[in-house]
Amino acid sequence: SMSSELQQLMQASIPCARGALKDNYNNLLKVADYCESNYGQAQDKRKALEETMGFATQSLASVAYQISNLASDILKMLDLQAAEIRQVEANVRSITQVSKKELHSGR
Repeated sequence: SMSSELQQLMQASIPCARGALKDNYNNLLKVADYCESNYGQAQDKRKALEETMGFATQSLASVAYQISNLASDILKMLDLQAAEIRQVEANVRSITQVSKKELHSGR
């Protein structure tokens, strides 16, 4: 159902995706430290630079993928919340119409 999907997004998917991004941030710091010390110690600076560029490319692709997934989940959540609000509005309108009819019919 719509509300169980919304609950799943809010309680599991989105927090999990945020956690993965935080973990990725910590991993990127470690990779940056490794690349810096590797470059400093390397005999072949060009090879060390190419390895660093490879890590950077891989890391950026991973972060972009994670952000895309998180953004997608957030948009889904917003769509589901908007649908729930429309449903509540429809319910309120129908209750209002029933109440008006009852008033007019003299009940």
